[in-house]
Amino acid sequence: MTRKNYALWGLPEEVHFCKKCVISNQRPNSTVEMKNRNLEKQTIAFNDQGICSACEYAETKKDTNWKEREDLLFELLEPYRSKDGSYDVLVPSSGGKDSAFQAHILKYKYKMNPLAITWAPNMFTRAGWLNFNNLSRIGGVDSFLYTPNGKLHSYLTKLAFTNLGHPFQPFIHGQKIVGPKLAEKFGIKLIMYGENQAEYGNPIENNSNPFMEPTFFTIDDPKEMILGGHTVSETIENTGFTFEEFQPYIPPKPESLIEKDIKVTYLGYFEKWDPQECYYYAVDNTGFMPSYERSIGTYSRYTEIDDKIVPFHFYMTYIKFGIGRATYDSAQEVRNKKITRAEATYLIKKFDGEFPERYVDEFCKYLGISLEKFHETVDSFRSPHLWEKVSNKWHLKHHVNNYELKDR
Repeated sequence: MTRKNYALWGLPEEVHFCKKCVISNQRPNSTVEMKNRNLEKQTIAFNDQGICSACEYAETKKDTNWKEREDLLFELLEPYRSKDGSYDVLVPSSGGKDSAFQAHILKYKYKMNPLAITWAPNMFTRAGWLNFNNLSRIGGVDSFLYTPNGKLHSYLTKLAFTNLGHPFQPFIHGQKIVGPKLAEKFGIKLIMYGENQAEYGNPIENNSNPFMEPTFFTIDDPKEMILGGHTVSETIENTGFTFEEFQPYIPPKPESLIEKDIKVTYLGYFEKWDPQECYYYAVDNTGFMPSYERSIGTYSRYTEIDDKIVPFHFYMTYIKFGIGRATYDSAQEVRNKKITRAEATYLIKKFDGEFPERYVDEFCKYLGISLEKFHETVDSFRSPHLWEKVSNKWHLKHHVNNYELKDR
């Protein structure tokens, strides 16, 4: 007999909220999804005091000697510094505020010659296209837009939405592997990402080393790589797409990066990472513009505003994990002392789980599905331990403000 409140995706059946920020124990950690068909993921860890690992990591940043880390970065960069004007560091860029900060500071503070590489969004927003161009036009950073086969990419996005409830997966994959892939092609020996995932709840030990393991963005057998819940071989067999058309998605082999001595690091190990401060820096130095409207599902206008798929990504995290965009944003701002936990709970109550009405017709057209199919797919990813239907309407069972009242 099936239990009424069983949990899907390997999520904890009991829901708890961090006593410092507002994140719940349902938040999945980042994984190498191209190697994992299983929908189950590890979730954020809580200590015995009910504090999440992201908050614990935020505390360690207070005790870090950031001047020493800055000096260490200058020292690390020196052997890679170009003597002939060629590019000496590759920056995978989303076109957003964080990567604008990242590329600009590497050029003007650390005196490197970066090339910013952007995996093209599924559907550029007006602000996203403007900010992509402003990084070069105003920020003075050379940039490269890598645009994969749109027909294949929309198909993979449809697979990811239908099979995983994760329409952003193909884009995230592309953005993750495009740096090592093109560094190998252009002969650039250093790749610099932005923040480490320990900022959001991945194990703190992930941030103990400035270099990232090649297994994070390499694969041995590209035909066994998983996108949208299917291997490349399965998708080729079931469609008219060819292996050649998958080439933009194929990461390097691990031995290739090792043989060519390509190193991958992240700026967040050396510079204290604060997304709001990245925004202010990008506005002042690269002409970064916030969105013309409040971002769907949250209260801000400057975070992840490049792609019209983004609101559907966060809408699905709300459906699958009970964690929407306002929760992600406010939890981080609580950790960075920008807002209080009480302010965060108010913002979550007001904005979390907002339906992406603004783009839903475009989204369905992009995937080639009806609105009815869209809602049917969304509802198939609701876990019984998180959702209940009352008077023919879905209701989320657990809310951070409810738990805050219990803690008083």
